Amino acid sequence: MQTCGRRVSEWNMPPDGALNHAFGQDVPGQRDAMRALQRIWDLSPVLKFVLRPGGKVVTVNPAWTKALGWSEQESRARRMADFIAADERGAVRAAFNDFTPTSRRAELTVTMLTKREERRQVAWTRVAEGGLLYGFGRDVTAEHAAAAAAAAASAERERVWGSANDLLAIAEIDGRLRSVNPAWRRLLGYEGDVIVGTRLMDLVIPEDCQAAERAMCELARGRAVRDVECRMTDQQGRICLISWSADRAENSVYFVGRDVSAQREAEEQLRQAQKMEAVGQLTGGIAHDFNNLLQGITGSLELIDKRMQRGETQGLDRFIAMAMDAANRAAALTHRLLAFSRRQPLDSKPVAANPLVLSMELLLCRTLGERVELRLALQDGLWLALCDPNQLENALLNLAINARDAMPAGGQLTISTANVELEGTLGPKQNLVAPGPYVCISVSDTGVGMDAATIAKVFEPFFTTKPLGQGTGLGLSMIYGFIRQSNGHVRIESEPGQGTVVRLYLPRHDGEAAMVAPHAEAAGMQAAASGGTVLVVEDEPVVRRLVVTVLKGLGYATLEAEDGPGGLAILQSRQQIDLLITDIGLPGLNGRQIADAARLRRPELRVLFLTGYAESAVISDVGLMPGMEIMAKPFTMDALAAKVCGMVGAKP
Repeated sequence: MQTCGRRVSEWNMPPDGALNHAFGQDVPGQRDAMRALQRIWDLSPVLKFVLRPGGKVVTVNPAWTKALGWSEQESRARRMADFIAADERGAVRAAFNDFTPTSRRAELTVTMLTKREERRQVAWTRVAEGGLLYGFGRDVTAEHAAAAAAAAASAERERVWGSANDLLAIAEIDGRLRSVNPAWRRLLGYEGDVIVGTRLMDLVIPEDCQAAERAMCELARGRAVRDVECRMTDQQGRICLISWSADRAENSVYFVGRDVSAQREAEEQLRQAQKMEAVGQLTGGIAHDFNNLLQGITGSLELIDKRMQRGETQGLDRFIAMAMDAANRAAALTHRLLAFSRRQPLDSKPVAANPLVLSMELLLCRTLGERVELRLALQDGLWLALCDPNQLENALLNLAINARDAMPAGGQLTISTANVELEGTLGPKQNLVAPGPYVCISVSDTGVGMDAATIAKVFEPFFTTKPLGQGTGLGLSMIYGFIRQSNGHVRIESEPGQGTVVRLYLPRHDGEAAMVAPHAEAAGMQAAASGGTVLVVEDEPVVRRLVVTVLKGLGYATLEAEDGPGGLAILQSRQQIDLLITDIGLPGLNGRQIADAARLRRPELRVLFLTGYAESAVISDVGLMPGMEIMAKPFTMDALAAKVCGMVGAKP
């Protein structure tokens, strides 16, 4: 290379500049240009060097020193190979010893060693000119690390994609599959090239398409969906239950599906096992309590029979009272069981909870005793609740008794009311809550509290934390059944040593409070009948004979039938009938079917249903029609007499 008529190798520049060592001395008219070149050399972020044949360093720029730590003086005392990692020297030695013009602008990435023995990746561009080798380098260590990390992450994603046992898929906005992982083949039998292009919805069975469509609509709005369960068919036509979660980014939807068929089957088996355990506990508790009650009834009747055989009639009233007491307790036990099973007959009506609680204040104080302080916190403007007021009173009394027993050393019981709006679930998925307005009645105590394991069992029938013989274990189960049958919800919050709060959520009633008629006095067996004919349809002979005997004693004419078709035949005749008394559970036709058919011919016929539990046949969507009433078994004969006289004597 020639510059100003002299060879570069002949230049002898002063030692005050880095370029002097490479280019020699300035000539007249070139000093300003040399100063500019020196400035560029000093400030450039690019690593630069100049080598002589053999790899001897002529000079380096400050960027070299900044990146590698070697000063210009230290570098000039070395060869280029000294700065290259030992494991790469053999491979790149020739590249830095090639000074032929054909190697112009050759590029190479080399691992360089810093003065502190650190490894740096530098991408070099080399140019041979005039017997010298000029190098321009860029530190790409960070870029290489980022690329390596990205490659590792990509490899990891590929491994996850390939080894995941969940169904992974990328789809278009309309659900058309764009890419699927190998799990589709392992779990459902679909090969990737076969399933790609298929709409995910096309694999969902028709019964679950609506839920799947709702999920796709949410995704189309940019909202993520979680745990949407849909049944899908595999390649062999087998139905699998898949739990899907999905999210959208730009124009793609990312799906993750898990086959929960085996899990749901195991859960169902566990539920069945728990049911059988609960049934065993239930039947054992029923057998224990009923055997005690039956002993009181049969023993009393046996003693009455023996004394009557001997002609002894004095003192029989004591044994009769004992038998009646045992029978009444048996009826109460049955009533609680029906409440738990949500089959008890309920007389739901609009209830003002605050006056109801206030009316119980004296009773509650007597029940709690002197050691427990009762406090009432009743919200003003409380909504009306829709429930059976008598059952609500029983529920509050049971909760008060439980709270008293949980505070043996005394404490405080607070009953509060509030209007609440519920938006979703109160807890576990199995206790779903319909959103809407509710009247909340809370009963809280300062007692011993309960742990989570106990709370999980408190609603089970015959489960009790009280000592043997001090509790039946039906109080909370009855409350649970009553509240759920009333379309409400129950929630318990408790911690050991922190007391317990039981919240009863009853649906709000929009309207006026019902006028509660005063309790009618028992008509008694000597009640005056207004005359008339009563048809009794009852498949249990003993019950039928008892009812007919009471009616005849009241002066009513009676007709009898032992099944549904027999009773309907009488009702379709021309026989005068003023009242139909029918059991609900009858062979052939149930009581409600008989009543509905009879009213087609006798629209003003009054009907009294007798039931051991609230069947859906009577408590239907339309409920009891005007002129229909219901009595729960067992009932007293006086109560039956009063009900019949009231219905027959009532005006249509």
